[in-house]
Formats: sequence, structure tokens, C-alpha cells
Amino acid sequence: MSDDRASRGKAVPSGRIARLGVFGRLAGGVAGGVIAEGARRIADGQRPRMSDLLLTPANIGRVADQLSHLRGAAMKLGQMISMDSGDFLPPELAQILARLRNNAHHMPPAQLQQVLARHWGKDWRRRFARFDAGPLAAASIGQVHRARTPDGRDLAVKVQYPGVRDSIDADVDNVATLLRVSGALPKTIDIAPLLAEAKRQLHEEADYIREGEQLARFGALLADSPAYVVPVLDREFSGSDVLAMSFEEGVAIESLVESDQAIRDAAVESLIALVLRELFAFGLMQTDPNFANYRYQPASGKLVLLDFGATRAVARETAQGYRRLLEAGLAGDRAAVREAAVAAGFLGAAAVARHGALVDRMIDVILVELNRTGPFDFGDRAFVGVLREQGMAMAADRDTWHVPPVDTLFVQRKISGTALLAARLKARVDVHAMVVRALAGAVQGGAHRPSSEAA
Repeated sequence: MSDDRASRGKAVPSGRIARLGVFGRLAGGVAGGVIAEGARRIADGQRPRMSDLLLTPANIGRVADQLSHLRGAAMKLGQMISMDSGDFLPPELAQILARLRNNAHHMPPAQLQQVLARHWGKDWRRRFARFDAGPLAAASIGQVHRARTPDGRDLAVKVQYPGVRDSIDADVDNVATLLRVSGALPKTIDIAPLLAEAKRQLHEEADYIREGEQLARFGALLADSPAYVVPVLDREFSGSDVLAMSFEEGVAIESLVESDQAIRDAAVESLIALVLRELFAFGLMQTDPNFANYRYQPASGKLVLLDFGATRAVARETAQGYRRLLEAGLAGDRAAVREAAVAAGFLGAAAVARHGALVDRMIDVILVELNRTGPFDFGDRAFVGVLREQGMAMAADRDTWHVPPVDTLFVQRKISGTALLAARLKARVDVHAMVVRALAGAVQGGAHRPSSEAA
């Protein structure tokens, strides 16, 4: 593992000119790929569309590799697109962008030394009994190292890549341009508000002082919940570029796919309970559902919660919109669901007016699943294919495309990501009963139970 980490050490381009140069080389490589592919297809007697030439595996591979090199906002947006929009992007784009979810390079030792010396001083190593040079994990905004203090504190130390904060705005604009020219976004959609919000959110994620505060807030909110472990902020070693917290043992949440059904069910029930509490009790939600943000402790059956940079307040009207939508769904009232979906911004009025029959068929499918009593089998994805087919038929009418409110988008991202993880683990959970309890204000912690009992 250490050999692999060493082989993938790659300096982060930290200056604006350096990062712009990467985008310039990327654009040049993509353009060259378009010309070569176009010439090949014309020679074969074809008349290719520009979008077909842009979305070749080679070109998309160039995009994914360069975003991995840049890290920061550029890579983060690529990860979000691959996780959130996979069903609606061209399959080649979705497939190759998925590489970004676990394809980050880490900083080489010299660059890491510069960052830590700037933050802690040149003799920073004397402050630790041990500091592992190889990172435990490398992500889009920073990488994590394990360390131990002379007094025995075992820490996880997240170190931010240099230049990330300064490059966010330009990176977001450049990725948006790549999406535009690829044809993945219609020209009629005004994404300016989304871009502004993406920039704001990413600036918050790059603010490690703020993340430390959110980490402490969640620790307090979940102090009464035995199903979860929230690392403890270590203020001595934390600052704007470095975030230190207690190191908490755990295995990757995806590794539970081989565990007994009861263990998988209990873990997913805890995840769903957390989302319901965030939405209806806390008014505060960690909106990044990346699987790497959850670890599992086999001995205790607890979930370790990581990475609170994407934590944001949930507006009261957003929570109320979800409440009305769920109440209408539990009542089996199709018309009320449709009205609540439009009011909350999930659906545009134009889409309902032009595709009312399709919308109603989709609602009917959801009502059946929502009101199914007993455990819901997330491993049975048959209904998803039906919804996707109907949704794609609506999506083909780009004149009715609609952008939901930004707050709703972030909340829905967490809900959808949690459902995706539940499907990966093929969990069976009585979601109907959990939603009923949540709307009644009775949702508490998760389904904590020791793994020996769950087995």
C-alpha cells in the first residue's frame, strides 16, 4: 500500500497560472482528440456530430486524469457529477468520471513538508512522537495522515492541498465550460445560481476552521446516540490548512457487502435515521454522501462519521417541503404529491403541464414503494429502471428542464447518496415506519447493536 501511495505522489498545481495551464493542455488534448476522431469517422464515410466526437473514451479519460491531477474544486465537481447524475449523463462520461471518486493523487513528501512547515513551523516534527508520511487517504481537497502526540493522543490529520482555496472560482467556471461544450448541459438552462452556490459551498469545505466547528457541533448533537462515533476535534493542531481530530478505527462501509444481512440492515437503518434527524430535528445536514465519509466498527456495530466540510443549515421551508411531500405520499394522494413536488421545486410546472401522464405514472410507482409495509428491499432495483425510463423520456424535452432550489439540491444529494449506499449493501429496512416516526417527531438514533448480536 505504501508503494502504491509513493508511486502516485504528484504535486498539486497551486498557482492560478499553473492550474490554467493544465486546463489549457486539457483543452488542447481534447481538441486534438476531436480532430483525430473526426478524421477517422469521415474516412469511414460517417458524418459525426460534435458531441459524439467530444464524448469519446479517450477524451473523457483526458478530462478525468487532468481533474485528478488538479484536485481541489475541479476534482470535487467531477466527483459530484459522476455520483449524482450518472443516470442522465452519456454512459461513457458517467463511467469514466466515476474514476474520480477514488483516483486522487497525494502530495509528494517535499510538498507536504512545505505545507506543514508553513502551518506548524520548520521543526514541526518535534511536536509528534510519530507522523506517518504516507497518507491514509487522498481526496479532492486534502489528504489524511495518522499521527501520535508525545502524550499518547492518536490523531487523524487532514492536510489541505496548496492553492485549493484560491483556485475554487476559476476551477468551477472551467468545469462548467467543459460541461457546456460536451453537450451535457442544454444552453437554455441558467446555471449561474448553481455555479455561485457551488463556489460558496466549496469555499466552506476548504475552510478547515469552519469544518472543525461543524465537527464539534455534530459531536454534541449525537452525544446521546450510541449508534455513531464522531471524532473529537483537536484544537491544538488545527487551523486554516490543517484539521486534526481523534483517530477512530473502522473499516470501509462498502466492506459490509459481504456481512450478514442483519449487520447490513442495522448499518443502513442508522444511516437513514441520521438523515431524518438532520432534516427534521437538527436543521443541519452533512450533505456529502461520499461512501468514504462513513466507516464501520465491527466490534461495536457503530458507524464512524467523517468529513463535515459540506455541513449546511437546512432552511425551515425546505424541511417543510419534504414534510408535505412525505405526508402526501403516506396518504397515497397522487394529486397532493404532485402539488407538493411542484411547490418544493422538485418538478417544474412546465414539465407537469406537458408530461402530466408520465409524472403521474412515476408518482404511482413511488407511492407503491413508499407505502409497502415491512422492510424495504434496497437490493431490488426493478422500480428504479421504470422511473429512469420515464424520467429520461421527460429529460429528452429540454425545454421543460427545471433546476430545483439550491437548498433542496443539497438535501436531495444526501438522500440519494444514502439510498445508493443502501442499494450497494442490499439492505432491508422498514423505511415506511421510520418516516412515520420521523414526521411524528419520534425519530432518535440509529439501530445500534453489537455485531455479535446482529449476526
